[in-house]
Amino acid sequence: MTRLLVTGGAGFIGSNFVHHVLRTTEHSVTVLDKLTYAGNLASLDGLPDDRFTFVRGDITDADVVNRLFEDADAVVHFAAESHNDNSLANPRPFLDTNIVGTYTLLEAARRHGTRYHHISTDEVYGDLELDDPARFTESTPYNPSSPYSSTKAGSDLLVRAWVRSFGVQATISNCSNNYGPYQHVEKFIPRQITNVLRGIRPKLYGAGLNVRDWIHANDHSSAVLRILDRGVIGETYLIGADGERSNKEVVELILTILGQPADAYDHVTDRAGHDLRYAIDSTKLRTELGWEPTYRDFEAGLAATIDWYRSNEPWWAPAKDATEAFYASKGQ
Repeated sequence: MTRLLVTGGAGFIGSNFVHHVLRTTEHSVTVLDKLTYAGNLASLDGLPDDRFTFVRGDITDADVVNRLFEDADAVVHFAAESHNDNSLANPRPFLDTNIVGTYTLLEAARRHGTRYHHISTDEVYGDLELDDPARFTESTPYNPSSPYSSTKAGSDLLVRAWVRSFGVQATISNCSNNYGPYQHVEKFIPRQITNVLRGIRPKLYGAGLNVRDWIHANDHSSAVLRILDRGVIGETYLIGADGERSNKEVVELILTILGQPADAYDHVTDRAGHDLRYAIDSTKLRTELGWEPTYRDFEAGLAATIDWYRSNEPWWAPAKDATEAFYASKGQ
């Protein structure tokens, strides 16, 4: 039985991974999470006590990190400050968590000889033109455009340096935009879903033409497990499910699935530095490691996500009013 340490396991993508691991394997999981506003213990409800442990702590705390590494066979590092708008308002927490936190974990992995997998984002590559047929690959040069994406790029480079300089047993994955259960209502898809459920008109930045490459969090989880099991040390793998959709298409699809007119939304001022298009080429992951997504149909995955939010209002309601008040103060 493998003992996994998962950082940021009370967050959106991390909690989905923890549920997936405990549902599909015999591994045990310890979660280390600081429980900032984006972390939610309710996302870990119902997990088996004999295989799951939660530790509240900061990944920049070397004493806590080293103690937990002593009992871990492998570490999966999800913990990150990840909201672009917040990084524009106050970059410092992104430097602390994404750079210093990653450094702290890498030093522990180096000290203990622990297998380490680093979760990153496609935003490190910058963006593509809307009419560009290209997609990001593992060899695409980094071109981050925000404090968030630049700190994630920096953390990726730290991992590569620790592999080459110190022999740390690490792999990296860069994933496209995730959607699914347990995502904070500040994010695009759950915000629009919960707006419609509350009778509020969805909000669309600018013309809504910006394109994201969507992947269900369950598919991200299965890909990470595959890389952890079969990935080549020192390699990077891009995770994507061919889910390119414009923001306008996504909002209209949410409205349609929920039985509303497809045009029942409002346009608001575009975000500062809003990247145009992300698109992932996951050929390497599929051909070399044999991974395939379950949710190949974005509409089916979105419908399942809508059902989850409709059935779990007690999970998202406590954060909804404060989130909408914050956006209202910005005219968004």
